[in-house]
Amino acid sequence: MADPKFRILVVDDERSSRRLLEALLQAESYAVETAESARDALDILEQSPVPDAILTDGMMPGMTGFDFAARLKADKRTRSIPVIIVTAIDDREVRLRALESGVEDFLLKPVDRAELKVRLRNILRLKEQGERIRRNNEILEDTVRHRTAQLHESYLETIRTLIRAAEKKDEETGAHIQRISHYCKEMAEKLGMPDDFVRTIFVSSPMHDVGKIGISDRILLKNGPLSADEWNIMRTHTTLGANIIGKDNPSPELRMGRDIALGHHERWDGSGYPRGLQGEDIPLCARIMALADVYDALRSRRPYKEPFDHQTAIEIIQKGDARVRPEHFDPALLSLFPRAAPAFAEYFDSLSTGSGA
Repeated sequence: MADPKFRILVVDDERSSRRLLEALLQAESYAVETAESARDALDILEQSPVPDAILTDGMMPGMTGFDFAARLKADKRTRSIPVIIVTAIDDREVRLRALESGVEDFLLKPVDRAELKVRLRNILRLKEQGERIRRNNEILEDTVRHRTAQLHESYLETIRTLIRAAEKKDEETGAHIQRISHYCKEMAEKLGMPDDFVRTIFVSSPMHDVGKIGISDRILLKNGPLSADEWNIMRTHTTLGANIIGKDNPSPELRMGRDIALGHHERWDGSGYPRGLQGEDIPLCARIMALADVYDALRSRRPYKEPFDHQTAIEIIQKGDARVRPEHFDPALLSLFPRAAPAFAEYFDSLSTGSGA
């Protein structure tokens, strides 16, 4: 006997055919509901839980069984319901039409009880297997999502740890890396970069100076200009940072963080360090970081200079001075910088420790 949990919808415009199919199915312990037209069947499907299978006459007035089946297969809610076309016409064209409408099987009238039993049992068995596979896939996808989220959080905690280590150097370093995140995000948005890039550079940009962890405080915090040898040591913070973050990292944030740490002192004209890269050979994230870093350095007090105000910093970036030249920056970023500059000023004022302008 069939499992009574299965519910079958029978659709046929002939009362005698409906009653016969209903009797055959109930004899196999199926729960049966009937409809005398495709339209009535659609109403039933709107108001009731979807059945486990549908048997429908092929040649009905109004909406045919073929059209009814095609409509079911086009609807996300009903496309997985197995449909069997039941018809008195044994014709190759009719069979092809049934298959083209997406039905799972085909039965000829008068319906043979044994054939109906076997075909329906096989279809329902396949449906159950499909549902089981779908549920297992959903469980697997949930598991993968959960583990991916856990892994991503571990990467973010690594980034936060590196940033905290850099912040320990001095209070202003902490304020500086907070501002840098917002500057880079603002520039990426103005450039029209995808949301993923914008989010990643916001998280990754604070790692730009993580290599300074490896620079002696005697040099890093020196109250005065650096000697040539000290300056050469200071420059190694780019490669030190890249080495600390590591190569071939599966985290997009750490990969971008490495690019920024290694490349944020490269210059568009090739005069930067550590590799003397030029133009688009410099990763875009590092080009954005270079402009943001220079703006913040101009606004901040350094052992060798007093802080500049916002307008002076803009003029130096656009026109140059003894240390900064416009050709140091990506021309595309330089052209949109004035649009981002007001936000830069707001971030500098709201995220400063008092040592700036």
